[in-house]
Amino acid sequence: MTIRTITVSVDLGAAAADRVQLAAGLAERLRACLIGVGACRVPSYLPVGDMLAVERIYEDEERRAREQLDQVRALFEREAGTMPRTEWRSALTDPLAYHAEQAREADLVVVGRQGPADGDPGPTAVPTGALLMAVGRPVLVVPPSLERLGLGCAVVAWKETREARRAVHDALPLLSLAERVCVVAVGPDAHRAGAEGTAAYLTRHGLAATTHLLPDQPAVGAGDALLRFAGREGADLLVMGAYGHSRLREWIFGGATHDILQATHVCCLMSH
Repeated sequence: MTIRTITVSVDLGAAAADRVQLAAGLAERLRACLIGVGACRVPSYLPVGDMLAVERIYEDEERRAREQLDQVRALFEREAGTMPRTEWRSALTDPLAYHAEQAREADLVVVGRQGPADGDPGPTAVPTGALLMAVGRPVLVVPPSLERLGLGCAVVAWKETREARRAVHDALPLLSLAERVCVVAVGPDAHRAGAEGTAAYLTRHGLAATTHLLPDQPAVGAGDALLRFAGREGADLLVMGAYGHSRLREWIFGGATHDILQATHVCCLMSH
């Protein structure tokens, strides 16, 4: 797999500028095209009462939405800098649906972390977890205040599942840039999870991969155990499968996926 096109979600949150810079730097390193994506839904109102008043309210909301899209476009163009290959896409529609639609052209989708302490990114933001489940592409979740993706060390969170196999394959273009790769299995089945085989697979791709087994059931949870391991190793990237299911209109995520979507301090490439 070769990454030729990267899309980045752009909103009005405090972390948006750093995220665009990181995506632009990664696109430049990979010689990929960078597409900025922004969307804002215009609220709809029931046609009751004074129709002229309802129409004026809708026009005001549409004007505000267009102004917000103008702001996110200006942010993208400013932070993408002098990159030779950039494009901008925007629409007055639901951000999740629009980002999922634009992902058809992407090899990698870059989106911001949305933890409880990360602030409100505004109406142009896309929900990270729902996007991850909808796009059918690898998603790079970027924590706030990170302007560059270093690749000295990458950690692969391994378990014997389709999602983990997908994530390892999708991450190969980034893992090939890493100086070393740690394949980690967590929990009582760590010795039977196949981490050694995954490390061998990566080694055959020319990567410096080692295996790390953490068989003791972590009291803090698998997600926190992975983040602590990544911290000890000085990792720049965490690769893992994403696990969740839909309950009506909301996504319910597995423990490790939920914890890392909320709290990751390193960039995390997830595939579903």
